[in-house]
Amino acid sequence: MKKFSWKTLVVAILFVCLIGYSIFSLNALPSTPVEADFDSTEAFSQAMDQYLANKKQVHAYITVGVLCVSALGFALEAAPVAVIAMVMPIFFGLTGILSVSEAFSGFSNSTVILFAGMFILGSAMFRTGLAQKIGMFVVKLFSGSETKLCIGVMLLTSLMSAFLSNTGTVAVLLPVCMGIADSQGWSRAKLLMPMAIMSSAGGMCTMIGTPPNLTVNAVLSTYGYETMGFFDFAWFGLPATILAILYFAVIGKKMIPERPHSDIAAQTADTEAHDPVKQLISGIVLVIVVIMMALDIIDLSLVAACGALICVITGCLTEKQAYQAIDWSTIFLFAGALSLANAMSVTGAGSIIANLCIKAMGGNPSPYLLFTVLFIVCGVLTQFMSNTASAALLCPIGLEIAATLGVSPLAVVLAMGYSASAAYFTPVATPPNTVICGPANLKFMDFIKIGFPLFLLTYLLALVIIPWKFPFVL
Repeated sequence: MKKFSWKTLVVAILFVCLIGYSIFSLNALPSTPVEADFDSTEAFSQAMDQYLANKKQVHAYITVGVLCVSALGFALEAAPVAVIAMVMPIFFGLTGILSVSEAFSGFSNSTVILFAGMFILGSAMFRTGLAQKIGMFVVKLFSGSETKLCIGVMLLTSLMSAFLSNTGTVAVLLPVCMGIADSQGWSRAKLLMPMAIMSSAGGMCTMIGTPPNLTVNAVLSTYGYETMGFFDFAWFGLPATILAILYFAVIGKKMIPERPHSDIAAQTADTEAHDPVKQLISGIVLVIVVIMMALDIIDLSLVAACGALICVITGCLTEKQAYQAIDWSTIFLFAGALSLANAMSVTGAGSIIANLCIKAMGGNPSPYLLFTVLFIVCGVLTQFMSNTASAALLCPIGLEIAATLGVSPLAVVLAMGYSASAAYFTPVATPPNTVICGPANLKFMDFIKIGFPLFLLTYLLALVIIPWKFPFVL
């Protein structure tokens, strides 16, 4: 039986304390006023208003406690992220802070279907061998020199990760790049590190490219704001991708250490025979789905669901493979975290935290100071915890702060969404970073030395482009 780590124990103790506080606070509330006990309707209304205000305040404090304990749990990895996320709707439902339907409304959110559909579509590309085929063709096309191959890998990775799984993209290209580098005597690290970073940068370009983009849209919708279009994210995502490519082509490649790589051998590329008809079908389906999403003719979740269904019906992947393709951890994390956003909105907990943050920033901070603080805080958190979790936890707070200051919520929440995707400067920030560490023989400090300057450049770029395209002024 696996023993609890001290991290799990600390979070568990804090959660028990939160349960105790919740029970005490809820029991301390006076009973609901009964109209028959009052002499006038006006007196009853005043008593009821006071009761509801006290109840809302207690619910808000409990919600803040849930936010703090959950954030610590995510940061310390005290338990699987999906487990921590699912505790939230259950807790809110049991305490009455949200109704059961409100607590689990995240699972009925259309974005969950969009997630699942795109996971299946991406898996169809990998299962049929089309993604591998494209990867090998492009990599070999650019294999004339180390620099040329590096640029080719970055371009291909950013394009694939804009529509497919970042981890899947890196997994497909990894053995091909390692094989070519080893055969030519080139540095693995100078190919693999740019590839890992570009999988994060490229994902910023579309709504489906990275979970934080979908999380941003879901939180905006929960708070009643207009959501972003499929390619609206490219206004910053594309320049950020170009910046990353230029950074590695000019500066970054010189900073990557050339150590003898580990004895992890380059795996042979997938040589399994694949049906070219199914490859063609999966490619056509993905292109049509992307076009339909870009045109915004039909709801995105419907388009993704139809595309996934066609891939299963045509045999691009089996029903069982379709189930396996879905990253259930991401689904549960997303749906569970939405209950927190809902609770923060309903109880006013978001406003409490927003007011504290505003006071900490001087009482009337400029939009640019607010932008900077939220971008840096979210960016640092995402280097050590799930980027979906960091976006889901902080976006509601950012929206509340924006509403209090009277600035555009879109500019503020996008700052956090893009920052959460800029998982550049630790090897644990995102799975692609972790995957390439061993084969490239990279250390923790290598990521900081190379990724942190790129993160700062990305922040400066965001500080220019986001307020220009999405002005702070309402």
